[in-house]
Amino acid sequence: MSDRLIIDWPAWTASPAGRYVLGWEQEQLDRVVSNIFGYHALQLGLPQLDALRENRMSCRGLVLDAASAASAPYSVPGASAHSHPNGGQTPPEAGGATADRTPAAGGGSLLHAPAGRSTVWCDFLDLPFEAQSVDLIVMPHTLEFTSDPHRLLREAERVLMPEGQLLIVGFNSLSLWGARQSVGKLTGHPFLPARQDLIAFTRLKDWIKLLGFELERGRFGCYRPPLATDQWLGRYGFMEAAGDRWWPIFGAIYMVTAIKRVRGMRLVGPLKVKKPVLAASLKPAATTPSPTRNKDS
Repeated sequence: MSDRLIIDWPAWTASPAGRYVLGWEQEQLDRVVSNIFGYHALQLGLPQLDALRENRMSCRGLVLDAASAASAPYSVPGASAHSHPNGGQTPPEAGGATADRTPAAGGGSLLHAPAGRSTVWCDFLDLPFEAQSVDLIVMPHTLEFTSDPHRLLREAERVLMPEGQLLIVGFNSLSLWGARQSVGKLTGHPFLPARQDLIAFTRLKDWIKLLGFELERGRFGCYRPPLATDQWLGRYGFMEAAGDRWWPIFGAIYMVTAIKRVRGMRLVGPLKVKKPVLAASLKPAATTPSPTRNKDS
């Protein structure tokens, strides 16, 4: 798909359909990340969604890619603008990346991420983090904007610690929204802002299993038709409960949670050392009692 057919992602998230999708995603992410613990957490792309706001890790970072349409300039209420490209702080283990203060392409400036976060600008396909240094990575629609989704997944696997968790949010190609997107691409009027073709849930499962991840859970949502106004979206509100019960795999959005497993490594607790079994000792040979002397003799 050519660049001229890519819908502006920030503008789409402000539309009725975009607010509907982001509202569901924010609710699901808040519930899931609040129960994931560790030290380092990263969100890759989509600054319009605060995927880590309910997570309690001490080091949380927002990673953005200048080549991704989902990393468009954004603003955060209460933050101050900066223009120097090399200021700010990076999350632990980051190197060679621009952090926090980066000028926007249109002459404006990008603002800080929410309080308590760092912003790192880098190439998604070459993340500037050490191997096995991150406990949680969230990728909201990130795979749909990168030029090489499988390579990005390999990078996520590299930087995740053993037993680290990966959360992926994407548009479901097997849904009414996916069908409208396919028709829209043929006519030159796509409905969803995606640079690449939508990744089917079954295909994504195969990818993450090949990389050694174990699928922990999958969740579908947003069952209303792909409509452009709040009025029409509201009329189909009854489809949320019906879809979740009768056709769950056809939701417009899926969220996948996977855990990185390392072969040959298993936490088993303290090692119990068995005491060696001693061989049965030999019994002394029976001794013949010495004859007693006759007292009369």
